[in-house]
Amino acid sequence: MTRELGVDLGGTVVAITGGGGVLCSAMAKGLAASGAAVALLDVVEEAAAKVAGEIADAGGKALPVVCNVLDRESIERAAAKVEADLGPTNVLINGAGGNKAQATTTEDLSFFDLPEDAVRWVFELNFMGTFLTCQVFGKRMAGRGAGSIVNVSSMNAIRPLTRIPAYSAAKSAVTNFTQWLAVHMNQNYGTGIRVNAIAPGFFLTEQNRYLLTDRESGELTPRAKTILGHTPAARFGAPEDLVGTLLWLLSDSSEFVNGIVVPVDGGFSAFSGV
Repeated sequence: MTRELGVDLGGTVVAITGGGGVLCSAMAKGLAASGAAVALLDVVEEAAAKVAGEIADAGGKALPVVCNVLDRESIERAAAKVEADLGPTNVLINGAGGNKAQATTTEDLSFFDLPEDAVRWVFELNFMGTFLTCQVFGKRMAGRGAGSIVNVSSMNAIRPLTRIPAYSAAKSAVTNFTQWLAVHMNQNYGTGIRVNAIAPGFFLTEQNRYLLTDRESGELTPRAKTILGHTPAARFGAPEDLVGTLLWLLSDSSEFVNGIVVPVDGGFSAFSGV
């Protein structure tokens, strides 16, 4: 496997939630290519196992672990398994998240009629899934006085998008919580623990494909065209675009970086539209 950006993570144990997903699997592969042992935590065992197999085939070390980020006991079991099989977790990446069509406004479904259970599902997956996992893994880091947590927020947290109120609100909570936790860890458990976040811009995944492409033709929707028109890079992000920023946040080069949210958005947040 080739090294990414010259960052050597040999001896580092990384737990990444949502590890079987499109974005997190790319991050996991980048981490493994840089020498880390990666635990892929996912509620779908087959998805985690598939990515772990691909990492192993490329010469890396990966462990698939079944984990429901909304179930504390499941997270506790996952943390114990990671430590037993790979060693103490140095890095936690909270990548589990996503939106739901039923929590999205449409011409046929107004904001006033969004079902409570769908909105709650989106908020809990994105925020509570991050919160609970930080509690479980963060407690272990606090005991050692060292570690790094990287949450996955979104550009929607900074500039809420139309149609997805639950997702935008949940990711805003993740951003705020990231800053809070960075301060809390340093003030109470030592300066050797850092908490930061990445805020991806627009990446085409299975969770947002229904908003960005036509189901039948596969053509870009008007919404997708508007997004690209407001993205100076003039394209959607590729999953691999997240790897460089992630490796920087985990490297010694960023040891004085704490409590920030890094946009990876092709310039979307810098463009006013004119």
